[in-house]
Amino acid sequence: MTATPAPPEAPPKPTWDPRDPVRPLLRPTIRIRLTLLYGGMFLIAGILLLSIIYLLTAQALQVSVGDLPFRIETGRVQPTTSWCQLPETGTGEQFNQAVASCLQHQREMALDDLLRRSLFALLGLSVIAFAFGYAMAGRVLSPLGKITRTARQVAGSDLSRRIELDGPDDELKELADTFDEMLDRLERAFSAQQRFVANASHELRTPLAINRTLLEVHLSDPGVPAELQQLGKTLLATNERSEQLVEGLLLLARSENQIVERKPVDLAEVATRAVDQVRAEADAKDVEIRGECAPAVVQGNGVLLERIALNLVQNGVRYNVPEGGWVEVTTEIQHSQAVLLVSNTGPVVPAYEIDNLFEPFRRLRQERTGSDKGVGLGLSIARSVARAHGGRIIAEPREGGGLVMRVTFPV
Repeated sequence: MTATPAPPEAPPKPTWDPRDPVRPLLRPTIRIRLTLLYGGMFLIAGILLLSIIYLLTAQALQVSVGDLPFRIETGRVQPTTSWCQLPETGTGEQFNQAVASCLQHQREMALDDLLRRSLFALLGLSVIAFAFGYAMAGRVLSPLGKITRTARQVAGSDLSRRIELDGPDDELKELADTFDEMLDRLERAFSAQQRFVANASHELRTPLAINRTLLEVHLSDPGVPAELQQLGKTLLATNERSEQLVEGLLLLARSENQIVERKPVDLAEVATRAVDQVRAEADAKDVEIRGECAPAVVQGNGVLLERIALNLVQNGVRYNVPEGGWVEVTTEIQHSQAVLLVSNTGPVVPAYEIDNLFEPFRRLRQERTGSDKGVGLGLSIARSVARAHGGRIIAEPREGGGLVMRVTFPV
């Protein structure tokens, strides 16, 4: 039997990415530029300091006839300073020691003068070095400032902004290009999300609206039996609940982003409209709505801000005591912030359950929806809308039962 030839070995896979262009080994990276910059600065500063010290040393060691601590006159040594004392008579050794002492003192004076001048020179060079280093650091880090400014603009939901950094092909340009690519992907993702929300809004609302119309037409027929009438009303209530759930989910999806187009909106007017819409329901439940609304103008979307007030007032009315309850709505300006305050009577709310109230489909002591009071998205929508406007919402238990909802916006 002939041996079956072994299959040819597959060629090894490349360890480099063929899409990545080959770059030179000594491209102008930030590390090389900073090394050359700081190395050159140290070299220049060392040369300047060495030159200054050399000049000062040469000046200190320069000795003229008038600088000598003694002079020789007619074969005798005469001191020229008060600190140089020479004996009038004595041996040669004594004269040599006295002269050496004078020269040593003069040397110490020269060294002290050299040290003082060197310190002044070092101080001047330090000031120049710090100023030059600050200027060069600002020049090197200026691309980071541009990246930071673009990132802040993008944080305001302006995803069309790009860095488009010019300059050498270094690490900062790689960072800027990577950031631009990430912004492209984010913009496409957000555009796809907006299209999905728009399409879902249309596709989900249309069949629900058709069902509601068919049920209303069916219920308007006087010849329908009572059993079918009751069934139709139940289906109509279920359909209405589904419509509210769809509207809430779509609004929650839209309100997760920052508000790009902002207009002046008065919270007092928003709160008044919300109270007017809930007035009939409050009267039916014997709940008093009170409060004073002072002007408090913020920049934002009026429809979404009205949704916050409406959700909070509706919750205050629906989750209240059976008799003698009240809801208080106020607006004002406090510490350069616009404040919407909604407080109400109601059941006692434990402090540890406050955070759960802001989760979708969560209610007090209830995990999922299953109540005729709503779909469980009111506070979630209110928090999302508040965050989209740069504000925040805080819930606190009220003494005696109920909640105090405080919404703040920057003015």
